Amino acid sequence: MEHTEVKLALVFDYGQRSASREIECAKKISEHFGFELKVVDLGWLAGITGTSLVNTSSDVPEMSLEKISEEADPSICVESAKSVWVPNRNGVMINIAASFAESMGLDNVIVGFNKEEAVTFPDNSQDFIDAIDNSLSYSTLNKVKVMSPLIGLDKKQIVSKAMEVNAPLEFSWSCYHGEDIPCDTCESCVRRKRAFDEAGVADPLLVRLGVLPE
Repeated sequence: MEHTEVKLALVFDYGQRSASREIECAKKISEHFGFELKVVDLGWLAGITGTSLVNTSSDVPEMSLEKISEEADPSICVESAKSVWVPNRNGVMINIAASFAESMGLDNVIVGFNKEEAVTFPDNSQDFIDAIDNSLSYSTLNKVKVMSPLIGLDKKQIVSKAMEVNAPLEFSWSCYHGEDIPCDTCESCVRRKRAFDEAGVADPLLVRLGVLPE
């Protein structure tokens, strides 16, 4: 995996339920690596979407290992994705990040898209990256490009790679909710649990929170 120096980290607040947890964890990770961190306010995005990630009157779909298995009806994950879809979220975020990159004379924006979620979220796919790279070749003078080093990996492989490099996974947050403890039932929690179980590793976040023993 290519080594790249990170000059700036961004975390976005678009009114999502988990915003406070995501920002808290982003600060911890940035401190760990010595990154500068900026919190970008996208409050207007909350006002134009009915997604259950933002709208607390809508229920976040509950998922299970059976529902995300290869044998499951694929429409289950498709419907779950629709429920948590935020209009053009990743497109907006990448373009904002590209503005920062261009202003700082940097060539790349780094994202964490992965093979597993690209199946149901088209804005996590290599096709999306290729399309937005093409767009950025016109909208940035230095032709900023998107790097996604995890795009070919599923979440089990990502966990294994993260453990190899001693990444601070105890400060990563996946849950769609922003409670003290991850819900364990949203799609993101279920996929995270499967990844750690298949990798044979106790989730460091749950260990830190006292949910799992050390």
